[in-house]
Amino acid sequence: MDLLNTLVDKGLRRELPTREEALAVLATSDDDLLDVVAAAGKVRRQWFGRRVKLNYLVNLKSGLCPEDCSYCSQRLGSKAGILKYTWLKPDEASKAAAAGVAGGAKRVCLVASGRGPTDRDVDRVTKTIEAIKEQNEGVEVCACLGLLSDGQADRLRSAGADAYNHNLNTSEETYGAITTTHTYADRVETVQQAQAAGLSACSGLIAGMGESDKDLVDVVFALRDLDPDSVPVNFLIPFEGTPLAKEWNLTPQRCLRILAMVRFVCPDVEVRLAGGREVHLRSMQPLALHLVNSIFLGDYLTSEGQAGQTDLDMIADAGFEVEGQGTTTLPRHRADALGGAGCGSQGAPEAAGATGCGSHGGGGGCGSHEASGGGCGPCGGHGEPEPATVADAGQSVPAGAARTDLVAVRRRGAGTDLAPNA
Repeated sequence: MDLLNTLVDKGLRRELPTREEALAVLATSDDDLLDVVAAAGKVRRQWFGRRVKLNYLVNLKSGLCPEDCSYCSQRLGSKAGILKYTWLKPDEASKAAAAGVAGGAKRVCLVASGRGPTDRDVDRVTKTIEAIKEQNEGVEVCACLGLLSDGQADRLRSAGADAYNHNLNTSEETYGAITTTHTYADRVETVQQAQAAGLSACSGLIAGMGESDKDLVDVVFALRDLDPDSVPVNFLIPFEGTPLAKEWNLTPQRCLRILAMVRFVCPDVEVRLAGGREVHLRSMQPLALHLVNSIFLGDYLTSEGQAGQTDLDMIADAGFEVEGQGTTTLPRHRADALGGAGCGSQGAPEAAGATGCGSHGGGGGCGSHEASGGGCGPCGGHGEPEPATVADAGQSVPAGAARTDLVAVRRRGAGTDLAPNA
């Protein structure tokens, strides 16, 4: 297919495709799907080899957010039965992070619900970062705390944060239909503040909220213009009790085409398969590893992921390998541009297989779309949680129907007394 040959050539040269070419990827047929995956896979392997970076989410504070992001289970007015708790203490967060690191995670993503942190909140998070770094040598830490005020990114960087996550989520044109309590421009400004402070920027999107192909291409091109080091791609988890609970618009094939489009537009950027992969890709998750070079290990912020060991088995069975602590995530030209501050990229090669200490680039916290909202008040302690319930488990579901059996609320890990799924 001429389109795919053109996109591969451009990706290997780090040349931006046209919007028409990006739209054409989303419009390809299921008959061409494996060709699309194979083509984007060539670009992925050029810059990242067969390595998969593992990231681990720690939800520092869950629920009761004053923002009204329609996709978020922690939003204002959400009736989703999620865990709700106030700030974890630094030692609690560090213990939670250690479980992910022990499972192979290279980056720990610290997320707190809310519009944005107060200076006191930043103090809490800096102590948590210091505790995690002290107890887990070499681990990268990404913070995701909402909209930043002047000077807060610098304080996080000084405390040892490597990256900051703040997703654009959807196109500027449709943003107001998803969230009204802050603006698309607010989000862009926070990403730019993080970059100005020397933090590796992580910013991505959520697919499946009823957006058009044009919206998807618009947000990915906007991300390309912002030039984050990491782009998490989330697929909407339609939580009951949120405004988008009935939005089941995705198929595994659609998800793969979206991931391929993102890879072609962002060829040398860490593309992370984030929230919703289990719900929407299901048995086709291994194919996505040919497109992305980063995933979350285990559970998400308020929902369950597949077991951490299952993630590791999937990576190995698909012929990929977990990226180690001694490997620089980003290609040399991106790692060098970031400056390697606090990272020691040690002259990593231009393409895959680089050695060094893991660049700031990559990753980023809260690649899960649940992280983008936030919450502000305490509401419940860390007592033993009720067991998770999964509706309609084991029942056959017609093709294209809502798979509510795959949406399960997290009931273990951070904020509970139960061992995490890592």
